[in-house]
Amino acid sequence: MGPNLSTAVAVVAMISALGAALFAVVRLLARRGIATATQRATYEVLHTAGLAAEPLRTGLTPTSAAKAVRHLRTLVGSAGLALADRDRILALDGRGGHHGEQLRAAAAQTIDTRRSTVLGEAELRCDRVDCPVRGAVVAPLTGPDGRAAGAMVAIADDQPAPGLVQAALETAHWAGTQLALAELDSSRERLARAEVRALRAQISPHFIYNALTAIGSFVRTDPERARELILEFAEFTRYSFRAHGEFTTLAEELRSIDRYLTIERARFGDRLQVRLQIAPEVLPVSLPFLCLQPLVENAVRHGLSRKPGVGMLSIEARDAGAECHIMVEDDGVGMDPAVLAAGVAEAAADTSDDSGQHVGLSNVDERLRSVFGDQFGLVVETGLGSGTRVSMRVPKFHRHVRASA
Repeated sequence: MGPNLSTAVAVVAMISALGAALFAVVRLLARRGIATATQRATYEVLHTAGLAAEPLRTGLTPTSAAKAVRHLRTLVGSAGLALADRDRILALDGRGGHHGEQLRAAAAQTIDTRRSTVLGEAELRCDRVDCPVRGAVVAPLTGPDGRAAGAMVAIADDQPAPGLVQAALETAHWAGTQLALAELDSSRERLARAEVRALRAQISPHFIYNALTAIGSFVRTDPERARELILEFAEFTRYSFRAHGEFTTLAEELRSIDRYLTIERARFGDRLQVRLQIAPEVLPVSLPFLCLQPLVENAVRHGLSRKPGVGMLSIEARDAGAECHIMVEDDGVGMDPAVLAAGVAEAAADTSDDSGQHVGLSNVDERLRSVFGDQFGLVVETGLGSGTRVSMRVPKFHRHVRASA
């Protein structure tokens, strides 16, 4: 085979490979529904915005800025782009790094005034003869409330054109909204921690006093039983007052409830009967920390302790496809549904002087809705003399929920 023929074969093979690759790309785009130039452009913009949004949703830090700045520069279409807070340039992509101090000062002024500005050559004087930077657009990263979390600087090779100015302003506003959402997520986490602390405060004055009283009654008559109860009490308090993790597993929550009921049975004796129906497959399900314990305590303290004779507490957790359904029921004294509704409303508004029942229910309901959505709140069924049933639904898998070890 001669050299010309070999070259021709190689060219044909290369063309065939390119044709096959092009055909595969066309098929992929067609399969995804991105068939036109407009659709492809829309996809690219949304995809790039998504890549920038993910780090911004963690807040404005050097790490998040470094991950987002390249994608923001692509969205704006500038020669360079920087993200800054009040004190420093957090990250820069593209041109303009040697103008760092000028850009930092302009960003600080923009954050203070919350007004965008366009810099020209007069503001960006440089000793470098080959410096290509001729202008920049500095825009505040403002959220819906108008506060500026930082600033974005779009750097240009020429005096910034109206198109670049508008693109920078819109992108900065969008990025500011992502940072505001990050702050909202952080506020929700702080609120959740505060609510857990409130639940712990609710548990401590009532249960601890009763538990120690029950343990004290066995110190002389049954020292071994008293020792076992002390250990159960210690493990219960260790779990309830642990310092880490907003979420736990159903198995851990049930283990703590078992310790609680062990101590309560020492108080009530045979008057307190417990029935458990737990599907093994739902034990690893993650749920907000201390969202089941208050329901059990309410059932014992407000329902069964006021009932003469024997009372039954039932706890059920069953598999329901993509969800876990949990129910806590007692056959105690119950209450008027209208009174319950009014008490929960007052507790939600933080105006209730109730001894804890409504506060606990409202707290758990709000935490479930905050984490999983409004459709996952508590369902309470009760009536005077008819006992109380409290039900909840928990998704088996949720992207923002992970139980702590």
